[in-house]
Amino acid sequence: MKPEVFLPDDYRPAEDEPFMNERQLEYFRRKLIAWKEEILEQSAETLEGLQESARNVPDLADRASEETDRALELRTRDRQRKLVAKIDAALRRIENGEYGYCEVTGERISLKRLDARPIATMTLEAQEKHERRERVHRDD
Repeated sequence: MKPEVFLPDDYRPAEDEPFMNERQLEYFRRKLIAWKEEILEQSAETLEGLQESARNVPDLADRASEETDRALELRTRDRQRKLVAKIDAALRRIENGEYGYCEVTGERISLKRLDARPIATMTLEAQEKHERRERVHRDD
């Protein structure tokens, strides 16, 4: 097991330090873990809420409204489940030494982009190109 990396509370990755050094990797690892824990906590609350609201509502309008709310909650949960999978993949990339590098070009992903979206797997340029291509193929 690796020794724990000291990370001050006010630490932010900077462009003037070596890219993806131990401190940066630890910063993003902690950020990803905190994000995952927050999502899992929200999911548990959602499940509790759904179990509590699973009551028989006699009024059709109220029942329809409750079913719509329930469907929305379940869709949100599914999105969160997919997000947790992406967070887990990012944590694996940190362990494998692949984190912070574009999976398409191999170039460094900017620290600002990673800070805003720590699950990013592509540089902004590669992501935009990917989305443009996706849009073109979707319109066919």
